[in-house]
Amino acid sequence: MATSTGEAGSSGSRIYRALTIAGSDSGGGAGIQGDLKTFQELGVYGMSVITAITAQNSLGVQQAEPVAPALVAAQLDSVLGDIGADAAKTGMLPTPEAVDAVAAALTRYGVRRLVVDPVRTAKGGYALAGRHAFEATARRLFPLAELVTPNIPEAAALLGVTERSLGTVEARIEAARALLAWGPRYVLLKGGHAGTASCVDVLVGAAADADDAAGIYATPSPPLLLEGPRLDAKHTHGTGCALASAACAALAKGDGVPAACRSAKAFVAAAIAGSFPLGAGIGSLKHAAWRYGEAAAADMRR
Repeated sequence: MATSTGEAGSSGSRIYRALTIAGSDSGGGAGIQGDLKTFQELGVYGMSVITAITAQNSLGVQQAEPVAPALVAAQLDSVLGDIGADAAKTGMLPTPEAVDAVAAALTRYGVRRLVVDPVRTAKGGYALAGRHAFEATARRLFPLAELVTPNIPEAAALLGVTERSLGTVEARIEAARALLAWGPRYVLLKGGHAGTASCVDVLVGAAADADDAAGIYATPSPPLLLEGPRLDAKHTHGTGCALASAACAALAKGDGVPAACRSAKAFVAAAIAGSFPLGAGIGSLKHAAWRYGEAAAADMRR
């Protein structure tokens, strides 16, 4: 069984390994492709387990086919049994059987630094996970997760409330706390769907813990509010994937969850600020914006 501790490269520097378990986006902006771009930009070695193949572009998803659960399991065994992972994230999990395969492998190989992005639909509304798969993700993977990153529609679906009821920061704090009952250590409830002038994400933790992964961060109490201006950008395909994978990259390098969420939000803000038109619909984030030091990144670092 491979160790979950990064190995040293030929130069003696440590290699941090991050694994994305998600669907393939043929348009390149989200899913496996977007996650691997994010990992590369943030200095971790990216690996992938593909759970579904999609035909999609800037106009939306035209077709999707799940990968057989046995092949999902084989990919997990292949990567984790040989290379290992310092952190992992999940995205599109199209069937309950795929969720079961993922949960079993992550448990078997002891992957503790897990980010779960409970994907339900694509930006255009195409269902990427049926109701049973979505519920299985919460039931099987939330208890294994160090961090879950639902948006407002996903949180509302899990809690059985309306999206409108989560429009205020106070309501999102209570909703994030309610989601902790599903078992994750932290919940980052994203506020982008609230439609307010600023975008406020809410981070809550299950219990104070001064011995966090980096040894310096404690669970935020009161909840940590991550606020940023709402950027006037149309081309935002892949923002949820980028946030979760950026947090995963930070966790792979040993950051605590609050620090990982701060840096992930900054990474996405820069990527949105640098986004560009691609095709006839919603274009892509600029995953390299952080590297090029565009203004949004500098603003968010202050």
